[in-house]
Amino acid sequence: MTAPTERARRAAGAAIDPGFPALKARVIARTGHNYYEDKDDLLYDRLRKRMRIRGLGDCAAYLALLEGAAGREEWAALEAEITIGETFFFRYAEQFAALRGTILPELIEARAETRRLRIWSAGCSTGAEPYSIAILIHDLLGEALTDWSVTILGTDLSAAALATARAAEFGPWALRTLDTEERARWFRRTPARPGLPHGGYALRPAFRRMVRFERQNLLSLIDGSDHTQTSFDLILCRNVLIYFSSDHVNRIVRALGERLNPRGWLLIGHAEPNPAFSQWLQPVALPGTVAYRPIGTPTTEPPPVLIPAILDAAPIPLAPPFERVAAHFPNPELDPPPSPQRAVMPKPVPIPVSPATDHPLSPGDLLAEIRVLADAGETARAWRRLHEEIDGYATDPALRYYEGLLALDLGREREAERALRGALFLDRGFIMAHFQLGLLLSGGGRRSEATRALDNALRLAQGLPPETILPEGDGVSAARLAESARRVLAGITVNDA
Repeated sequence: MTAPTERARRAAGAAIDPGFPALKARVIARTGHNYYEDKDDLLYDRLRKRMRIRGLGDCAAYLALLEGAAGREEWAALEAEITIGETFFFRYAEQFAALRGTILPELIEARAETRRLRIWSAGCSTGAEPYSIAILIHDLLGEALTDWSVTILGTDLSAAALATARAAEFGPWALRTLDTEERARWFRRTPARPGLPHGGYALRPAFRRMVRFERQNLLSLIDGSDHTQTSFDLILCRNVLIYFSSDHVNRIVRALGERLNPRGWLLIGHAEPNPAFSQWLQPVALPGTVAYRPIGTPTTEPPPVLIPAILDAAPIPLAPPFERVAAHFPNPELDPPPSPQRAVMPKPVPIPVSPATDHPLSPGDLLAEIRVLADAGETARAWRRLHEEIDGYATDPALRYYEGLLALDLGREREAERALRGALFLDRGFIMAHFQLGLLLSGGGRRSEATRALDNALRLAQGLPPETILPEGDGVSAARLAESARRVLAGITVNDA
């Protein structure tokens, strides 16, 4: 069955099932996930998965189950299914640079007398965000940490995500911005098991014990059911507000502000700031991001944000060794790229069409879906989903690039090389693809080819302003990429010597 036919079936199922509108309304009312208001095919696909597991044939029967005696257990399973768990360690480098260089040092200074910090990661998914904060604080306080009382709370709607967070074991995809030394310092390798066929990475106890997790729906902040009296020095609620209606968003942000200590900080997602928030909080511009503080907090010119060692100049982990194979595409790393500008490529033909809107499906929408699946640990499902659609986007370099990353995560090195070469054949100025290909070739012992690819990545990165965030780089700046490329090239030179 082709991908467009599969999509058509989903949309048709939502349209012809008479119980779907009532079920959809109930789901949105309970979870607040207004995100699904105009995504019937996506919501129906999630619902259908649960209905199959429960052996039910239609939405009316499933709604009856939710409202019945088994409803509590099933709601937990459904909420885990419809919550998009996109997360990885040190996501959004600009915000973590601000945390390390400005926010956390100021909080540590302000709380020096009480030596107490209270931090809340709201919508923490599988735990990468609060654990990243734990690593930062551990690094900043050093030996003094034993004299401090540090509480980091992670909350999420999904019970399944919280179970993963408590287990604190992650696949390579969640650690993709960390280098090999960082992985060794903060994690220990674990053997292969179901769900992690190539093994995983267990967070070390020193960081794991700094975080505790609780189940919570953010709607509880505004419906009167939350009775928490704790105030926090720092609240992170990043990429959670996108689920809610604008009215709910305003009320949630106001409630979060009310739970900040004087001189506290609130961080939200890059796309979520709204001028309306200034009614309750004052925005503070920091390099690369905006944070919020209680109105009336004294403001001073923020100190320069120092890019931390764990985020700057760190090479992306080398790919595992693999057998040399013939290239399936021309070798774009053999010649210098023409310029640091991304090439403009024609759109593929034919383009899959959404049956719900009769409009072309955006490559960005497909890429977002793939990233969400992979970030939630469903790498194999992301791989299958990409291959359902990729023929319709034959000339999209970003999708080819992510095909390569997924292949690496699945241990398919040959296919990873082919996909990365394909991305570069389509866009010779694709810096991250040059870099990842160089790492892959270096890991396979193909040093001369790796050097050419890394040289290209370095030249392209040096041709951009240092603070430029690279496309598909997960927050990596041109300066960081250039330094990482230099370090890997230096390692190749040492090995050759």
